[in-house]
Amino acid sequence: MTTLTALCTFLAVGILIVILSYIALRGISALTFSFLFDTPRPVGEGGGIGNAIVGSAVLLALSCVIGIPVGIATGIYLSEFGGGMFASAVRFLIDTLTGIPSIVTGVFVYAVVVLPMSHFSGFAGGIALALITIPIVARTTEEMIRLVPHSLREGALALGAPQWRVTLGVILPAAASGIATGAMLAVARVSGETAPLLFTAFGSRFFPRNLNEPIASLTVQIYNYAISPYDEWHAQAWAATLVLMALILSINIIVRFLTRKRFS
Repeated sequence: MTTLTALCTFLAVGILIVILSYIALRGISALTFSFLFDTPRPVGEGGGIGNAIVGSAVLLALSCVIGIPVGIATGIYLSEFGGGMFASAVRFLIDTLTGIPSIVTGVFVYAVVVLPMSHFSGFAGGIALALITIPIVARTTEEMIRLVPHSLREGALALGAPQWRVTLGVILPAAASGIATGAMLAVARVSGETAPLLFTAFGSRFFPRNLNEPIASLTVQIYNYAISPYDEWHAQAWAATLVLMALILSINIIVRFLTRKRFS
């Protein structure tokens, strides 16, 4: 069984390495300094993805500001205070939200936010990504808090600390590394979403100026370039995919380093 599990591990890692290597080989040729900071241009004139990088960063930041606090608070409630029929119903709804296709979330936000506003916007895109983030963070937070030893709770309560103080001062710091990892998994998940942004943020050829207008994103720009009939845009799509993978990898490495340094 040890040999079998080791082979499965090598298979999973090998598939990941093959995918990353193929993306790197296809995208490295079009990856230049100007490509990272320029805006899209007509075919034959070069251009870049600077606006999409900034737009994706804005959308991810907005989704994190909305989704991560709500998800963590929901997870804390379910693990420490929730009980009975209401908590069971919340868990069921969270599990249902986790399995809903992202395009359904995009259509919902389009109907609720975009249509009343009569235009696409970065604000709508951030809400769509936040709705995908919340259930992932909530379930991860609940499970990480449940893994904290009961002796920590009992010791803090025995010293006379109230329940809310035990949760905020003892339980959350003990589970912070796992919660941060879950939050980054949620960020990595939404950073690769395209369908919700097609219905909400839509896209733009310019750098974002405010959240009340269409905003560019890496995933939508990759999609537009990939379905185009031009080889130059195909090469730029591969390069943008490489940049997106590098950004996701960098976020995960930085967060893992910071959480280990603080809580290990």
